[in-house]
This record gives sequence, C-alpha cells and structure tokens, in this order.
Amino acid sequence: MSQVHLTPRLLDFPVEILLVILGHLDVYDLVRARRVSNDIRQVIESSSELLYLMDLEYFNAIPVPSMPGSDYSIPTLRKSLLQSESAWQRAGYSKINRIDIPHPPNMYRWSCGVLGFPVEPLQQIMFFQPQLAGGHSNTTNLCQWSCQFNSAVALQPAHYNSSVAEDLVVILVGAPSGESYAYDVIFRSLSQDKVHPEAAFTSVKALNNEVDSESLNQYTLRSSIFGDYYGVLFINKANSRVADFLQIWNWKSKDTFQCLEVFDPACNTMNFGFLTNEKILVSNAREILLYSFVHSPNAFQLTAKLSLPALHSFFEYTCISFSSIPLHACAHNQMITISMDISGRFLTENPCFTSYIERNTLLKLEATYTSRYGKASEDSPKLPWSSWGPNHTRSFEESSFDSCKHSVFGFRSVSLVGNRRESKRPPCIRDFNPHRVIDFKAGNGTKWNQRLIEGGEILPVSGLFLEPLGSGLPYIETITEEKFISSSMTMDANRVTLLCFAVVSSFGMPHAGEQSSVEELLQGFEVLDFE
Repeated sequence: MSQVHLTPRLLDFPVEILLVILGHLDVYDLVRARRVSNDIRQVIESSSELLYLMDLEYFNAIPVPSMPGSDYSIPTLRKSLLQSESAWQRAGYSKINRIDIPHPPNMYRWSCGVLGFPVEPLQQIMFFQPQLAGGHSNTTNLCQWSCQFNSAVALQPAHYNSSVAEDLVVILVGAPSGESYAYDVIFRSLSQDKVHPEAAFTSVKALNNEVDSESLNQYTLRSSIFGDYYGVLFINKANSRVADFLQIWNWKSKDTFQCLEVFDPACNTMNFGFLTNEKILVSNAREILLYSFVHSPNAFQLTAKLSLPALHSFFEYTCISFSSIPLHACAHNQMITISMDISGRFLTENPCFTSYIERNTLLKLEATYTSRYGKASEDSPKLPWSSWGPNHTRSFEESSFDSCKHSVFGFRSVSLVGNRRESKRPPCIRDFNPHRVIDFKAGNGTKWNQRLIEGGEILPVSGLFLEPLGSGLPYIETITEEKFISSSMTMDANRVTLLCFAVVSSFGMPHAGEQSSVEELLQGFEVLDFE
C-alpha cells in the first residue's frame, strides 16, 4: 500500500513558528498578509512586535530602542506612539508651565529642542533645554549649561553650531595673524565643556593662504552638522570677485577627510544642506544643485541641477535655504522645506515662499535628471521647475522675517499662522503623511477639527512668478484654538517648544514729581507636549 504524503499548510504550524516566519516579511508584505485570511490576521495581531513595526512605518516614526524589563517594552512603546499620534491629530497637547530664561538670547540657534546663544562679552555659549520634572506632566525644569571659550578663542570667534545627537559644538575661529589659513574649526563636547572625545583632532584648518579671508563675510557663514560630517559655506562679500567655498570634514576621521568645492561668485551661492551622509544640496540665485561624494570620497560630484520657479524681471531671489534633517531620522523619509526669499521693486515687505518636498523625491530626481540629460556638468541644462516643482511640492507664502514658520519633523510641520504683527497667533499643524491622507479621504478614523487640503493650482496674487508654484502634495491641517506670542519655535517627535516673550512695565522712583515707568522684555519657554 502506497503512503500518502501530506504537504503541511502554513496554518498547521504552531503560532510561535508562524510569527518567526512572518517576522521575515517587510512591513508592506505584512499588511498584505493580513488580508489573506482571518487566521493569519489574528496571528499578526497577536504580536505586539509586528503591530509596532507596522505602526512605525504607517506613521513614519523613529523607533525607540526597547529595553527588556523596563517601561520601554514593545507594548508600552506602541501605546505611547498611538497616544502621541492621536494627540497630534486632535491638537490635544498639554501646556507645560512657562520657564523664564535668565539671559536675553541673541544670535540663537536651535538643535533638537536645545537653545544655544553666545553671551556678551563673547566668552561662552549658553545652552538651555526645558525638561519635564519627574512625575509632573505640567512642570518643567530648565537644564542650563555652557561651553567656555579660552582667551585665544574669545578674540576672534566667527561662527558656531551644535548637534544634540552628536553631543557636539563646533566653533569657527579666525586664524591668528600671519598664519597660512583663514580659520580654525574646533570640535567640543556639548554636554561636558571639553574637547569632544570622538573628535579625531582638537581642531582642523579651513581655507589656505591663497584665500583672502578679508573678502569673506563672516555674518553670512552657513554651517551644518550631519552625523560624522561638518560643513561650512564661506560666502564672499557683496561685489567681491572672490569665489565662494564649501568645505566639509569627517570630524571623526584621522584620515582628515575633507572636500572643498569652489563656486563662481557670479552664481551668488546662498546655502547648503545635507540630504544624506553622501549627498548635499547647494542653492544659488539660479538653481538648486545636488552633489554626491559616493564615488569620489574626497571630491564633490555634481549629479543634478533643478530650476527654481521663474520670476518676473523686477524681482530676484535673495536667499534660498533648506530645513535640516535630524540625524536620527537619516534613514527615514522626511519633508524638506525650500524657503525662497524675494526682493525687488514695488515690494513694501520682502515675501518668502516655502515649498515642501519629500527627501526621497529629491533623491529620485537625480535619476530623472540623468535619464533626461546624462551626466551633470557646469554646462548641462537644468531640469525645469515645471518638470518637478508643481507636481511634487506644496508651497506657502509668508513674510521673510517670520521665524515661527515651518518647523519640521518627519512628515509633520508646525507654524504660527496669521499676520506676524498680531499680538497672538495660533499654531497650525500640517501632516503630509501619505498613509494618513489616504485614510482621511476614505473616511477612516475620527476627523476631529482637521481638514484635507489637496489640489488646486497655486498662483501668487502678488504676481512675482511667471509659472505656478507647487500644489501636488496633499496634507491634513489642524489649527489650534489657543494663540501664542513667540519670536521663534522648534519641534521634535512629541513637542513644540516656543521661545515666547512678554513686555512687563515696572514703576521706579519718582523723578521731578512724576513716577517713571520702565519696560522690560522677558523671554522664556512654553512647551506644548503631545505625548
């Protein structure tokens, strides 16, 4: 009698084996697998790990390392993620008590919720970070520390930048007279006020003696930190014939890795930003340039040239800047903002137009450019704005002088909307997450007080442009009822931090029979917690 060999079905395996098998699928295959049968769906939904992976992908969230035996277990992390996303969708934040700043900030910089600014006389950089007090959701402590300069550094500091993720402060200092280079670049720890322990060198030298540092404008220096890389754009003074220079270092490498790119001053180079560890964006008055040093680690390679929207002849771009990407988001898709300041005749106030675009879209445009024009070069054509801008971006108009606009983290952004001269303005939350947009259009979930913005050709009423701006990215918008007075803001995964101010009048001693009044500007933090 012949034996009958039965092939085991997938569902014949124990649940533990099924979870191991399903764990080898990527997130999108897991979503498809849930639709195969109710049995497989139940297996997947029995696993907190698999559900957490799908939630991370759906919300484009940055995973928090799980610590067994602690409050950072997978179920706890997933619950926290879902609660935070729900809070963002309904604008259900808790407002943490305001904390005053003991020093008035000047020339300040944000880095992941940490505010830094130099203190006059310029001998130190102060850093402030509001932190939740243990066990009290509406109470904060102000964490405060400083990075001291030695007497030599304090003589000629030109610029600084910091990165919380890398625990790094980088100080750019003018070289002593008679040296064969223009600047010293010094790498220090952000938290310990000493040389950074991972820095390959205490300092490196920027620009050789062939460059006249007097022709460079230290007030227009642009710098960026992205993981192991630090870059500075040295911009020449107006009407100078000296070239602009972009220099990038791997500050952890003892091989003194560095790239130096020279730009024609006629191009009016304005800014740069890291797109990935190996790709950067550079802007000038004519275009956006994509560079790579993948194939040549000590030299830049031009890979694509993108046109900006064309302006009428009366107007010109005065500044093109990019939003920075948090290091811990380097492996995730992310919204990038391209802010375009414009000046010209008949303008009483210089406007700013900001276009949102996905980072992955910018990376794909390299391939689009190569397939159309071949290898990029100084003489190769630019990809027209009409071929990439209107369908892949979403544009907004505001004032150039408004610093409370377009703070970005992942697919979400926060701005204070309305006339910046108004005493108080409400935060506007914009969510560009394509998964959420699809579900919102399908009627899934609670809509709260949100609305969907999509489609429509955006033609500025001011008539600055010769072609339409971007309207291709749909988003979900929420505007809070509460309003704030703020001079600056930043955001991260679960918080919005506002640098708020208030004018307080006090009465002094009588003088000439009249009591004098003194107005004092008080600044402090207000934190909106979405956890």
